[in-house]
Amino acid sequence: MRTRNSYFFNTRRFVYILALFMLSVFLFACSRQNNPPQNLSVENQIQVSATAININTASAEELEKLPHVGRQTAQEIIEFRKKFGRFRKPEYLMFVRGISDRQFREMRNLVRVE
Repeated sequence: MRTRNSYFFNTRRFVYILALFMLSVFLFACSRQNNPPQNLSVENQIQVSATAININTASAEELEKLPHVGRQTAQEIIEFRKKFGRFRKPEYLMFVRGISDRQFREMRNLVRVE
């Protein structure tokens, strides 16, 4: 005949072992999932023109050839370049005052950085 205390400890041990077993099955199942590597589709890659302007070395006259870039915006790009250094990505042009997201999308394939 079992005492009340031994029954309590056996039930508690059983629940503990069951929880450990379920946790190990869950972790094993999660580690076995095959996640294929994610590749960027061709749609997300931007084709840059062969005659693209390097915005890190371009003069004001060269920058004015870009769509939506006038004399004032070209000066803003040059001042931004002097103040913060070279552009690391073409997308950083949107930090320049006077260039919106829409305008940048129109000139994206015409600019490059080196």
